[in-house]
Amino acid sequence: MIDLGLTKLAVIGVVALVVIGPEKLPKVARMVGSLLGRAQRYLNQVKAEVSREIELEELRKMHKDVQQAASDVEQSIVSELQETEQTIHSAWQNDDPLKVAPTPDQLTLKAKNFRKKKLARMSAIPSWYKHKHGGKTRVISAAARVAKYRPASASRSSSFY
Repeated sequence: MIDLGLTKLAVIGVVALVVIGPEKLPKVARMVGSLLGRAQRYLNQVKAEVSREIELEELRKMHKDVQQAASDVEQSIVSELQETEQTIHSAWQNDDPLKVAPTPDQLTLKAKNFRKKKLARMSAIPSWYKHKHGGKTRVISAAARVAKYRPASASRSSSFY
């Protein structure tokens, strides 16, 4: 950068005053100031445009990287899917020919057992009660349950009043 001290500025001012003259010096100074302002704005615009171009190039590179990663993931998923499909097809083709289909009696027994299990799961008996007393129990009312599990000393006590 140019090193302009106070003495150098004074010398430049005196030379400008002598060369230009005292009546034109304010006009020239304004014109020089406006030209310097324009030059400074132009330089700032160029700097901003260069930084935008750099950011745009970085975004393009990032976009390319993301697309590459997405295509890699897609290819790996497709290859895994094809391998799984081939495995399933080979297992289907190599199925045991000696395997015998279940008889109608076996199917009926299986359906009956399924219904029993479903009924046991979906019944109105709470699971904690089933676990405590085993699977096959009858449902008793809340009052009967309180009476059954009330401690012996509390049942003999007098009335509340």
